[in-house]
Amino acid sequence: MKKKKSNPVVWTLFPMYIFTIAFVVFPLLYMICISFLGRSDTWGVIPEVTFEHYKKIAEPLYRETFLESFQVAFLSTGMIALIGYPFGYFMARLSEVWKKRVLLLLMIPFWTSSLIRMYGWIIIFRSNGVLDQILMGLRITKEPLKLLYTYPAVIVGMVYALLPFMILSVYSSVEKMDWNLVEASRDLGASRVRAFFTITFKLTLPGLLSGVILTFIPSMGLFFIADILGGNKILLVGSIIQEQLTKGRNLPFAAALSVVLMVLTSMLIGFYRKITHTKELEGMF
Repeated sequence: MKKKKSNPVVWTLFPMYIFTIAFVVFPLLYMICISFLGRSDTWGVIPEVTFEHYKKIAEPLYRETFLESFQVAFLSTGMIALIGYPFGYFMARLSEVWKKRVLLLLMIPFWTSSLIRMYGWIIIFRSNGVLDQILMGLRITKEPLKLLYTYPAVIVGMVYALLPFMILSVYSSVEKMDWNLVEASRDLGASRVRAFFTITFKLTLPGLLSGVILTFIPSMGLFFIADILGGNKILLVGSIIQEQLTKGRNLPFAAALSVVLMVLTSMLIGFYRKITHTKELEGMF
C-alpha cells in the first residue's frame, strides 16, 4: 500500500490557525469569562460568578448610550456608502496612471496618526477657523458658526476616518467585474441606468457590503473621535468602556459591555447580509 503524502497546504495554514486561536479566540473567551466574574476592590476580578454586570447594562444611562452609538454608526455608514461607492466606482474606471495617483492620495493620510488628523479638524471647525473664514469670505455666512463639539462634527470625523475602507472595497469589486456583461445588456437594448442596476450594482454589491462591515463595526468603537470633535456631548459605548478601564477600574463591567456590543453588532451585520441575499432583492434586479 502506498503511503498518503501529507498535504503541504495544511502546514502552510497551521501558523494562521495558531495566530487565530492565540490572538482572536482566546482573548474573546477570556473577555466572556471575565464578564461573569465579580469586581475586585482594587483592580482585577474575584472568583465569584455573577450576572450583575449584564443587569447594569439595562439601566437607562447605558441603554441610551447603546442607542446613540448605533445611531452614529448607521448615519456615518450611510453617508460613507453614499460617498464611497461612486468614488470607488469611478476610480476603477480611470486609466492605470490615474488609478495609481488616486490610490496614493488615499494612502497618504494613513501615514499620519488618526489622532493627529482629528485634531486637524478642530482647526477647521473651531470658531473663526478655516471653514468660517471661507464661508464668510464667500458671503455665505455673516458670523462664525458653532460647528466644533457638535453632532455633525462627529459624523464628519467618522466619515473622514472610515471613508477609505469603503472606497477600496468598492474599487476592488469593480476592478474584478466582467464588463462584457454590461456591454451585452446594452446591446440587448438596456439603457445606461438599467444596465447599471441590473448588472453593475448587483455584481459590485459584495464590495459595498464588505465596505459597510468595515465601516460600521469601527464606528461603534471610535470613541476618541466623539471625544475630540464632540466634547462631552456625545457619549459612545467605547467611551464608557475606556472610562471603566481607566477611571472606574471595573474590568468585569467593561468586559460585559464589550460582549454585548460584539453580540449586537454581529446580529445586525448578519441580519443585513441575510436581507441583501433574499430572493425578493434578487428579483428586483
